[in-house]
Amino acid sequence: MTAAPPAGTITIAGKAVSRLGFGTMRLTGPGIWGEPKDRPTALSVLRQAVHTYGITHIDTADAYGPHTVEHLIREALYPYPEHVLIATKVGMLRPAPNVWAPHGHPAYLRACVEASLRRLGVERLELCYLHRIDPEVALNDQIAVLQALRDEGKIGHIGLSKVTPDDIRTVTKGLTVAAVQNVLNISDPYDLALELCRDLDIPYVPYRPFDAGALTRTHGVLAPLFWLLNLGSHVAPIPSTSQPQHLEEIVTAVAGDD
Repeated sequence: MTAAPPAGTITIAGKAVSRLGFGTMRLTGPGIWGEPKDRPTALSVLRQAVHTYGITHIDTADAYGPHTVEHLIREALYPYPEHVLIATKVGMLRPAPNVWAPHGHPAYLRACVEASLRRLGVERLELCYLHRIDPEVALNDQIAVLQALRDEGKIGHIGLSKVTPDDIRTVTKGLTVAAVQNVLNISDPYDLALELCRDLDIPYVPYRPFDAGALTRTHGVLAPLFWLLNLGSHVAPIPSTSQPQHLEEIVTAVAGDD
């Protein structure tokens, strides 16, 4: 029996998925680098998110590890249930632990997509975000290669991450943006993109909903998520954890508030 989707559903990339998603960034070693300390637990958390708690929006990136989490997702969840959305992101170099560098050269973005397809074991990335806009490369060139990959059937829908309202307006002149992913939480509560996404009917996916765990220590689990979910039906947070008990706490808190 499939669990009811936590916090109801939202349509992202043409698929009705749980509004409460699962961010996978914490399923690596320290510094979002390398293998998790406990690989079986990381795999178990992924399986529990989908098969026990009914979370159907799984968010990842090729930069997590790098590459580590995409491998974990395939091992834990493949073949992917039809109702589950696996979203990934491309366009970020990882020179070292805790070091992130945007890299939006079209050839690199194409190579990233091809590699993510192989790691995840799919023929198409249903939702692929531009992880960061590279200021050294024309935005139109970065978007154009993702559009080309979409036209080739290797990407289903294109999203944007860490962007301004002007970025969104620029990109939406030429394509439909499937989702926008920005930082938003009680400690960092102001983002003009939130209202623009509402106006443009774009799902808004706030990451760092617990501010890297700081908010759970001061506010608990429910208050930060309740605050986000009440900002609008277009908001779909993606809390991340590597611990089964924390995942259970998150889902139980949200389900108890329904």
